[in-house]
Amino acid sequence: MSKSMGSKAKNLGLIGLGMAAGVAATFQLSAHAQKAIESPLPLDELRQLADVYGLIKTDYVEPVEDKKLLSEAISGMVASLDPHSTYLDQKAFREMKEAVAGKFVGVGVEVASEDGYVKIVAPIEDTPAHKAGIKAGDLITRIDNVPVRNMSLDEAIKRMRGKAGSKVTLTIARRGEDRPWVVPVQRQEIVVQSVKAKMVEPGYAWLRVSQFQENTVDELAKKAKALYAENPEIKGLVLDLRNDPGGLLPGAIGVSAAFLPQADQLIVSTKGQLADSNQQFYGRREYYSQRGADPLAGLPAGLKTVPMVVLVNGGSASASEIVAGALQDYKRAIVMGSQTFGKGSVQTLRQLSPDTAVKLTTARYYTPKGRPIQAVGIVPDMRVDETAEGDALAVLRVREADLQRHLAGEAEKTPAAKDQKEALEAQQRAVAQLKDRKPLDYGSKDDFQLAQAINHFKGQPVMLAKSEPEDEKPAAPKALPGAETKPPEIKVPAKK
Repeated sequence: MSKSMGSKAKNLGLIGLGMAAGVAATFQLSAHAQKAIESPLPLDELRQLADVYGLIKTDYVEPVEDKKLLSEAISGMVASLDPHSTYLDQKAFREMKEAVAGKFVGVGVEVASEDGYVKIVAPIEDTPAHKAGIKAGDLITRIDNVPVRNMSLDEAIKRMRGKAGSKVTLTIARRGEDRPWVVPVQRQEIVVQSVKAKMVEPGYAWLRVSQFQENTVDELAKKAKALYAENPEIKGLVLDLRNDPGGLLPGAIGVSAAFLPQADQLIVSTKGQLADSNQQFYGRREYYSQRGADPLAGLPAGLKTVPMVVLVNGGSASASEIVAGALQDYKRAIVMGSQTFGKGSVQTLRQLSPDTAVKLTTARYYTPKGRPIQAVGIVPDMRVDETAEGDALAVLRVREADLQRHLAGEAEKTPAAKDQKEALEAQQRAVAQLKDRKPLDYGSKDDFQLAQAINHFKGQPVMLAKSEPEDEKPAAPKALPGAETKPPEIKVPAKK
């Protein structure tokens, strides 16, 4: 394997581990050394840090372990940067590795920090949290009666995790309700079924990717082949990425490549301060699979040309935004739904010891045409509400641009006070509409957005959203400096 190819293989990382790392956290695994520090160390500030450390050791009301003090100091320093940079201690690092495999023990929620509380971005389908009635937009105010106000997001996540079969009690505040409600939730091993598929009606197929895991590309290929084996004349295919928080970057590349007609097309680019952060990732096997046979070999030819609709919403983040952006840029699919989450930053995992690491934001993601994703997201070609009555849940969803200390997007704007007032009023109206409403069953006969996608295939009228929010108007595409129009020649290493 060439040196350049080896470097790229090491950087095929992870996007959006949800419960394991907060909301749609994106990171890459890297063994590269960091950039040399060019400016001198701030000695006065470092002396202050040492002085505070000494004061705590001598004057605090009770003894504090050195390891705890230093660990918390590192954690606070990294967490102050942005919502996705974090220090991973032994437990967090172990849990991260579990999540890479697509399973962990917890309650099954995607979370973010808001005003010092833990906000539910979305419950994961078929998990204890989902079955308990926890909804997107809910705020967790206490965990086992311990207030979470100003608790770090990582600490809150740790408290919600535990042994399978044990219980955690969550105190939930919901907009529009006078009192919080307390719900005991039994932890279990969360194994997210990555891909679902079925024929929604003769001639029209539905493929849902709920999270990008290690086996997502294999599962998608297997289920696509099964669909075509039973239904050779598929006239339209819906790729459902709604509420998909992300996952593995190779999964996003492989899923995109499965539908694109050429294997060497650019899928996503990254741009950052380090030379190694400026990369392009293509739809070739070395970018989505490093083991065994090529999972995309032998795909039905129709998968490359079948008319497609990609369904997205405010819960579609990171890896799902990369897929939607690539298929949209190449005009391979119509993107339908609402504006996506806007998680377009890259976190690189720098290992500090065999069982600890720092996850640090190092770059931004760009679509094949150089459009930034960070704090902007993917704007659909056709805006369609969640139901025929509207999309009340949309105004309650937290997006990347709503997170405190988020990395600013290149096309991001700051809402005016009037906009904020109108947003609050919209949230209050939405709460009233959401009372007693059951969670949407994606792929069911009651799935309004899916029905609109089928209408589009048939040439029938599509019920578009009643209005276009100002912040969902697409920004003019901005080319990524140095973006290539023709992929470079990269030798594929021979099998050994």
